[in-house]
Amino acid sequence: MKFMQRLGRSFMLPVAVLPVAAILMGISYWISSIWGTSVFSVFINAAGAALLDNMALLFAIGISLGMANKTDGTSALAGLASWLVVTTILSPGTVAALMGIAVEDVNPAFLVTQNVFVGILCGLIGAWSYNKFKDTKLPDALSFFSGKRSVAIVSAAMSLVLAVVLLFVWPFVYTGLVTFGEWISTLGPWGAGLYGFFNRLLIPLGLHHALNSVFWFDVAGINDLNNFLLGANGEGVFGVTGQYMTGFFPIMMFGLPGAALAMYVTAKSTRKKVVAGILLSAAIASFFVGVTEPLEFSFMFLAPWLYVVHAFFTGISMAVMSILPVRMGFGFSAGFIDLVLGWVNPLAQNPWIIPIAGVFWFIVYFFVFRFIILKFNLKTPGREDDDVVEEVGDAPSGEDKFAVAAARFIQGLGGKDNIVEIDNCATRLRMEISDTSKVDEPALKKAGAAGVMKPGGHSVQVIYGLNVQFVKDAMEEIIAGRLDVPEAISGWSSTSADAGGTTATTVTAVEQKTDSAGRVVTLRQPVQGAVLPLSAVPDPMFAEGTMGPGIAVDPVGDTVIAPADATVASIFPTGHAIGLVLEDGTELLIHVGVDTVNMKGDGFEVLVSAGDTVTAGTPLLRFDAAKIDAAGLSAITPVIVLNDESATVAFD
Repeated sequence: MKFMQRLGRSFMLPVAVLPVAAILMGISYWISSIWGTSVFSVFINAAGAALLDNMALLFAIGISLGMANKTDGTSALAGLASWLVVTTILSPGTVAALMGIAVEDVNPAFLVTQNVFVGILCGLIGAWSYNKFKDTKLPDALSFFSGKRSVAIVSAAMSLVLAVVLLFVWPFVYTGLVTFGEWISTLGPWGAGLYGFFNRLLIPLGLHHALNSVFWFDVAGINDLNNFLLGANGEGVFGVTGQYMTGFFPIMMFGLPGAALAMYVTAKSTRKKVVAGILLSAAIASFFVGVTEPLEFSFMFLAPWLYVVHAFFTGISMAVMSILPVRMGFGFSAGFIDLVLGWVNPLAQNPWIIPIAGVFWFIVYFFVFRFIILKFNLKTPGREDDDVVEEVGDAPSGEDKFAVAAARFIQGLGGKDNIVEIDNCATRLRMEISDTSKVDEPALKKAGAAGVMKPGGHSVQVIYGLNVQFVKDAMEEIIAGRLDVPEAISGWSSTSADAGGTTATTVTAVEQKTDSAGRVVTLRQPVQGAVLPLSAVPDPMFAEGTMGPGIAVDPVGDTVIAPADATVASIFPTGHAIGLVLEDGTELLIHVGVDTVNMKGDGFEVLVSAGDTVTAGTPLLRFDAAKIDAAGLSAITPVIVLNDESATVAFD
């Protein structure tokens, strides 16, 4: 499942560029249909077609980037190399030469090999080649081809194998689909429904074109699309022509936008802003132009069963529109533009029913998608597992404070080879250390740690503050050799100090003291329940005040609210902890439960985003105490002041 989620996430790279291209082509088509071809229509059509016509190539490059262990142009180059090898070998000219026949005698299957399915395969080959061979070391005589230079070569070699397989398999697949389409064309409205269902199911493989050729063009004598466009001048029949296109209109114009809205409202609150842009633009492209791939590829691999539901609904729409009867056709796709242009076509029948049916499908898609997503916790956009969602880009370079702290922590923990595993929660690093006797606690504290804890075995925890994620990331980059160790730590140790007698170290949130020592921080109680002293928290880091002074609540409610006017400084990805900066600069941590990071976000729902300004009483997050209890954990919630060790916390 993690593989499928990562694959679905990889689709976001190429999908993000498609909606605008689709809209450009739709506008061009609209202008040409009303006012005729012009320089402007040709110009914007070419811009949109440059992307849509090469969608499969975009997928090959995007997937090779997204599936690589590290974002690197080398993997993209490998994906491109794979695509060029496979599509060139499978082109009609090459196939004709290989088989010793004329180009016109080549199986029609080889006219449609540049499809998304082949693009996906090539992208996976590129990513696999990068992950496996980017660090390959060859003998000195071949050293020029070592490392990343070997990746594209391996990718091209693997693509030869794929091309040979497809050379023999592809014609059988294509011919089988055409034969299947000719059979279902004899079933009347039920055939239209089956066609709609399989048309959507074949979208991920790019094989829907084989079925389309049967129903839309003159492969089996139906020629639905051309006959509708010709209107009274063609061979179309009123009440018949258009039955293999009509049912797509309610789904593309209304149903899929309803699905987009369902995916948006069910996305994690911390990711809604991220997914809103792509879902909105994809929904606009689907409604106006009828280009649905940006929306469909956004969830077909993240939630494949949901995509089957979508295909089923499309089949129902096709069958119902055929029975009613309603007839409409298109020249580009089943969007608003084609609906308007085809409204006065003499073969159009009862087109007014389409918007009414569309509203129905919008409601059905929204509520069915929302129910299924929440019921089965499907990983649609914005709901992916936290270890799958990664930021694109390299780790920070230079001697920034996080890199300096990371390098010093590595030294204080006994070096890179002594660190087995690194993770973090809201404010602390959680690590497995090979030899805990090598851990230099004074050095770690001098490097910026507010405290160090050894729970037992090989576990070591280092408290840093709300920015611990950045330190953890920098540690991983340094250990992997992708980030140079900052020169600032050269010669540094737990006993080194500057001329003034103070340690030259990274300043963390925990170390930033306020001037008002001994002050009382009065807050609104953030969650209903019994108020407890910090010593009652079943975690020594909190109970002993290592994290900072504070107070705790044994909750009976399920919602954490803002205890004062503040800015949301950070939200831990699993949603169990939130950092606030109050108006007077006080840095506050609200940590729901003990060790609840291990629940991986299950039972937590964040209601705000980092950077939001909130007022006292604003809901911040919800949690399921029953799930915390079922996991064998305590729901006691500490409220900690991070930047004033002498402060006292009280609830009003």
